[in-house]
Amino acid sequence: MQALLPATRAMELRKQDYHMERPLLNQEHLEELGHWGSAPRTRQWRTWLQCSRARAHALLLQRLPILVWLPRYPVRDWLLGDLLSGLSVAIMQLPQGLAYALLAGLPPVFGLYSSFYPVFIYFLFGTSRHISVGTFAVMSVMVGSVTESLAPQALNDSTINETARDAARVQVASTLSVLVGLFQVGLGLVHFGFVVTYLSEPLVRGYTTAAAVQVFVSQLKYVFELHLSSHSGPLSLIYTVLEVCWKLPDSKLIGATSISYGMDLKHRFKVSVVGNIPTGLVSPVAPNAQLFSKLMGSAFTIALVGFAIAISLGKIFALRHSYRVDSNQELVALGLSNLIGGIFRCFPVSCSMSRSLVQESTGGNSQVAGAVSSFFILLIIVKLGELFHDLPKAVLAAIVIVNLKGMLRQLSDICSLWKANRADLLIWLVTFIATILLNLDLGLVAAVIFSLLLVVVRTQRPHYSILGQVPDTDIYRDVAEYSEAKEVPGVKVFRSSATVYFANAEFYSDALKQRCGVDVDLLISQKKKLLKKQEQLKLKQLQKEKKLQKQATSSKDTSVSINVNTSLEDMSNNVEDCKVMVSPGDKMEDATASGQEDSKAPDVSTLKALGLPQPDFHSLILDLSALSFVDTVCLKSLKNIFRDFREIEVEVYMAACHSPVVSQLEAGHFFDASVTKKHLFASVHDAVTFALQHPRPVPDSPVSVTRL
Repeated sequence: MQALLPATRAMELRKQDYHMERPLLNQEHLEELGHWGSAPRTRQWRTWLQCSRARAHALLLQRLPILVWLPRYPVRDWLLGDLLSGLSVAIMQLPQGLAYALLAGLPPVFGLYSSFYPVFIYFLFGTSRHISVGTFAVMSVMVGSVTESLAPQALNDSTINETARDAARVQVASTLSVLVGLFQVGLGLVHFGFVVTYLSEPLVRGYTTAAAVQVFVSQLKYVFELHLSSHSGPLSLIYTVLEVCWKLPDSKLIGATSISYGMDLKHRFKVSVVGNIPTGLVSPVAPNAQLFSKLMGSAFTIALVGFAIAISLGKIFALRHSYRVDSNQELVALGLSNLIGGIFRCFPVSCSMSRSLVQESTGGNSQVAGAVSSFFILLIIVKLGELFHDLPKAVLAAIVIVNLKGMLRQLSDICSLWKANRADLLIWLVTFIATILLNLDLGLVAAVIFSLLLVVVRTQRPHYSILGQVPDTDIYRDVAEYSEAKEVPGVKVFRSSATVYFANAEFYSDALKQRCGVDVDLLISQKKKLLKKQEQLKLKQLQKEKKLQKQATSSKDTSVSINVNTSLEDMSNNVEDCKVMVSPGDKMEDATASGQEDSKAPDVSTLKALGLPQPDFHSLILDLSALSFVDTVCLKSLKNIFRDFREIEVEVYMAACHSPVVSQLEAGHFFDASVTKKHLFASVHDAVTFALQHPRPVPDSPVSVTRL
């Protein structure tokens, strides 16, 4: 009995219907009925320039979110979780900060600075409660490619050269951080946070996976204690891998900190260690303005990548915990973190996926967890830094490689995207390969360009369909997909799944003529040839009549009558000889009609009188519901469709245009005496009903009322 209930319920739902009676609406009547008018333009820039106490207060709360959430902070419910979460994140951030500094080509202590200043700044300005801002592998390796190119490895291994090299790299990295921060703050203030939408999820995941491979390869020299040449630019990863394989027999054994200290590995086996970690904070330093021109391109790329990673993670956690993240404020917060951090000799940072997951899973509820972790790092910098003096760099490299596990797991995206979406898989693969071969900066540019081109290509080849009516409804669906949807006799309904613009307007017209089952161009060509033939025959007849009139001296009326009858009989025989049967597969022999010809509907009997086949439909309806905008090419294409189909005695109507599209049609002077708003209907069903009631061209009389 219970098994019958779902089936009974489905039967009841199928029987539920609705009845509605309304007038048949074309665009003219719809505008009158709804009192349509263009939406007023809001000049938002005027509100930006207004100054008042309320607006200043609202702006302060918007730009300093801590003033909003901290007074409402539930101490009893959240404080303990934030303390434990902050300590857990700090325990991870300490070795990661030291290790990721090596990725950036800097002394490890600068990783600790980058784990303190930017984290605390984000605590004040950020809107995400769960992301962990600080050093991140992808950002560090991008910074490392810049520092190694502008401050390459010294020619010898003397202490003086290493010191000078490190100082130059710190200056490059801190200046780069300031530039990254300026870009991010500037873009955030002008509400340019939407730019990250051009970095799709497959692109970001493919990019971070390739970056993880880059990071893994960069750590091999520390794991095996190899001295490698500095490689930068395209194919640098390939060169590094080949050099590692070549020098692998020269690798050294390694150990942990205690073994390193007890056995004096630094001097006995030349094992690289972290070295001196000065206690205390560093004084602020102004960026080197002379480096701005060299760092501009890299800074913009790093700014976009860092923000893309942060906002994507932030939105994931916000959706999971039901709160809102302001993308523009996040851009400002991240920018201030990098800007102020750069002044204190930090390198560019973003948020870490692994630390963010730990922060959430250990009970973190707010930005307080980030503040707790930053204060723990401050304690390490001030008092406990010397404990890590003898930590081998190979251990830090191992920490980096272990933390790449999450990003390297993204290689499984290939299998899932193969099943879900091949186009996204193509974006993922192109991004991954381009980043591996061209390096991180050029790889990102190539990936973005490819993804945008793919969007254009996909809109060039949308899905075209002929629609049929679902029985007993006003709904029209693709007859190839819905077996019960049937074409309305005498009416063709055509729809494209994408908007029509300059890149696909020609494809739209070709697909329309092909789907209608009539070779429109050939039919027009044959019609023109026959009409031209008739004109020539008439002209010859007139010339013959004039010649006979001059020669005739008597019985002129009778002679002319006989000659005319005879000539007409000859002309009829000639027309019969010129009849051509048209089929869709024939090739067009002459050019189509020029745009300057009269667009008025021809006489209904023209094709039949010429002996040409007539289409099996008298009306064509263009479903324009997918159009989001129109350009001049689209307008001309629609005009040509009206002209061509009227040449073969088929009237054209449009349906389901959105109001912005109608406004653009008016602005482009699309409507005129031959194509009026009476040809545009509120829905496909309105257009079909009208076409069935008026198989002839649109009359000037008012539209009749129909029942739907």
